Amino acid sequence: MTTVDLPLLPLGHGRDLSAERGVECPGDLPPASDPDLVARAQAAKEALGDRVFVLGHHYQRDEVIQFADVTGDSFKLAREAAARPEAEYIVFCGVHFMAESADILTGPGQQVVLPDLAAGCSMADMARLAQVEDAWDALTEAGIADSVVPVTYMNSSADIKAFCGRNGGAVCTSSNADVALEWAFEQKPDAKVLFLPDQHLGRNTAILKMGMTLEDCVVWDPRQPNGGLTADQLRDARMILWKGHCSVHGRFSPDVVDDLRATIPGVQVLVHPECQHEVVLKADLVGSTEFIIKTIEAAPAGSSWAIGTELNLVKRLAADHPDKHIAFLDKTVCYCSTMNRIDLPHLVWALESLVGGTVVNRIEVDPETEAQAKVALQRMLDLPGRSHKD
Repeated sequence: MTTVDLPLLPLGHGRDLSAERGVECPGDLPPASDPDLVARAQAAKEALGDRVFVLGHHYQRDEVIQFADVTGDSFKLAREAAARPEAEYIVFCGVHFMAESADILTGPGQQVVLPDLAAGCSMADMARLAQVEDAWDALTEAGIADSVVPVTYMNSSADIKAFCGRNGGAVCTSSNADVALEWAFEQKPDAKVLFLPDQHLGRNTAILKMGMTLEDCVVWDPRQPNGGLTADQLRDARMILWKGHCSVHGRFSPDVVDDLRATIPGVQVLVHPECQHEVVLKADLVGSTEFIIKTIEAAPAGSSWAIGTELNLVKRLAADHPDKHIAFLDKTVCYCSTMNRIDLPHLVWALESLVGGTVVNRIEVDPETEAQAKVALQRMLDLPGRSHKD
């Protein structure tokens, strides 16, 4: 279950201007049954040459990832786009907030394309700008806003990043959230952090990396008056966690960890910090997408792993490392449904449109939002001593 009502936009058709993912995806897609889709994608990419740079997120399906010039997680891909100033077009096979970040970090002469505008992020949609501004007003009324530093996860819309930029806050990734929190608590006497939009990453980082307790954390529910919290609870808290979560990582449960340990001798459980706190406490290792990949790459042959992250990535890791036993930490299929909207028909349509001289589905952040979001992103980039990979 999500905490927002998301309209169904089949194959990108439909309109939801209030959502992070934006507007409809116009145009006629080639049928998924077309046997020439792979050849068409190859031909279009070759015709565009160095004018196009295709980015593929780790959670993408294999039919799309094969055409990526670079694969990675959200922030790595945005930085890769910024490092290719010669590419006129950046085709981002990911979700909406990632393409926004790429547009923010690339030059004015580059155009970012998202093959399906309905490829959004339910977590990012759980923190709308109006809701966050209402929360800030409530913090002001409680007399604590002057002590609050907003920190938003990379998995958020550009306007939420901009909100943090103009209110003295920063962006973080899943691998540097602890450094970002250390920075935030140094900004003000008696500082508190408003952590957006993923409560689990905020809680896991605060407790496991910062030495806080559950009592230091409260959850702000944007659907409840005053977030469902009293003024005393807000004043006593050190971490004000937004009630948001990842629809994929939030599915993993502690009982499945117990079941796998009982059935797979010596299994090591490796999970992403977007998982529930109870799951993270039962895991052997916790880390970002890049951490998960590198851990499996370095693992000895014959070792057994249960991985709690998106299924496309887990399947790819299992295929790439047949010498290791890799299981998925869920009893049922758990793809990222919005990430999976970027399929081969959408990619072919986007590339062939560019060959024909039409830029479709351009992601363009307005100048004011871009400038303020860049402030928050730059604060993250200036953090000392840790990888900034998501």
